[in-house]
Amino acid sequence: MAILKIARMGHPVLQAPAEAVADAGAPEITRLIADMIETMADAAGAGLAAPQVHVPKRVVIFHLPEGRAGNGGEGGEDGNGGEGGNGGPRPPTVLINPVVEPLDDEVEVDWEGCLSLPDMIGAVPRYVRIRYRALNPDGEAIERTAEGFHARVVQHECDHLDGILYPMRMPDLTLFGFAEEMRRHVPAGRTEEAL
Repeated sequence: MAILKIARMGHPVLQAPAEAVADAGAPEITRLIADMIETMADAAGAGLAAPQVHVPKRVVIFHLPEGRAGNGGEGGEDGNGGEGGNGGPRPPTVLINPVVEPLDDEVEVDWEGCLSLPDMIGAVPRYVRIRYRALNPDGEAIERTAEGFHARVVQHECDHLDGILYPMRMPDLTLFGFAEEMRRHVPAGRTEEAL
């Protein structure tokens, strides 16, 4: 395994749609996933998409940190990212060729950061409840529903596969800036106004 270099906003790999993975079990995909997991852990991120490590393939990984894992949705029995009610951390979930669909029109604005935009945050509207389908690393089809943080992180990471960075989703760029400054100067309640 290796820690990979993370592409930053402005790099062309983050601006183009990624290619579908033809064989989920191919050795290069297995190695990519292992390296992405190590890179995400090293960077203390909640998720990572293959384009962020300069690989234009439709692969994302994410984890649900302790205290944010039990916020609804249905999980798998395999311990690979399924959500239970205990609120405990889960191992990283791997999604290959994911497809996301909103379950209704409800949208919520909340703060997001990104490893490709270090030290910055923005208030981003996202669907509250989604369904996603993908292949797991064994090539098996998975389908899950998610809400809250789980839904937000899946939408954020899958956006990377289409060349979309979170500022492109923001209707109010006054709520985008360096995290330290935003925490210091943005009044409470400002995110609700972004809608």
